[in-house]
Amino acid sequence: MVSVLLDPDWASGSLVDDVRRGLASHPRTLPPKWLYDDVGSGLFDEITRLPEYYPFAAERSILEAHADEIAAASHATTLVELGSGTSEKTRLLLDAFTGSGQLTRFTPVDVSEGTLRDAALQLAERYPGLAVEAVVGDFTLHLAELPRGGRRMVAFLGGTIGNLYLEERRAFLGALADVLEPGDSVLLGTDLVKSADRLIAAYDDEAGVTEQFVLNALRVLNRELDADFDLDGFSYIPFWDAHMERMDLRLRSEMPQRVSIPGADLVLDLASGEEIRVEISTKFRVSTVAAELEAAGLGVTRVWTDDPGDFALTLATK
Repeated sequence: MVSVLLDPDWASGSLVDDVRRGLASHPRTLPPKWLYDDVGSGLFDEITRLPEYYPFAAERSILEAHADEIAAASHATTLVELGSGTSEKTRLLLDAFTGSGQLTRFTPVDVSEGTLRDAALQLAERYPGLAVEAVVGDFTLHLAELPRGGRRMVAFLGGTIGNLYLEERRAFLGALADVLEPGDSVLLGTDLVKSADRLIAAYDDEAGVTEQFVLNALRVLNRELDADFDLDGFSYIPFWDAHMERMDLRLRSEMPQRVSIPGADLVLDLASGEEIRVEISTKFRVSTVAAELEAAGLGVTRVWTDDPGDFALTLATK
């Protein structure tokens, strides 16, 4: 079963709003969700397999080692996954949950209807006794529409929480806690603070895949809003912000240039050296993750990390 909560014009309307709000302000920004069209999703899939990019493998290793413990500690009968995509890593959790016989329902949530329908069909075939109830929705908008009943665990994996600014994280975690019932839980994946050299290498790979991924934001605007960004006029600038403990991924204009974005009724005059922030990726400490969860009313139950301590999965219960 697939429920569609997004308006058919959601993507175009939301894109225009985000472009007007982010690019017309200073500093200029673009939300990272617009990186993930078909091209961008393919590039990110390639990134997860790069030798420099450790988070995907690190989180997967935790799930491989501890999925049974996670299932047992959560006592969940319903698993909800936010930003599910293909639910590739989540199958490790589903294997553990269904193996124990406790899980009756899985709800993947994603904005990409095509990807979600394909994944839901595959999952229904792989787990014939499991009710797969997919939701086409934006987890920042539709938390109140999550299925109710039973004991739920909401999985938010991949370190995606780090793409949100502090105020956005607080609002998101607070809204999520508000829709949970006592005994429901959250499984949160977070990338942990490590050396600046290692972090920069992970976001500035030798093959240049991450650079093409970040530049894809401009390709999306050129295609969807008839913009005339010259991709050759920008350079990719990844750097580690030690004060905020986050990677900051930007595109820098290499010359003064005027960019027209007819679909958003916007004209940008970019100075030489002016930057557009496309994505942040905050890195966490186990203690700060616990503090942010507890501030939202979610008490930490268990924390699992990979052997090198690169990544953490935190189970928190309302």
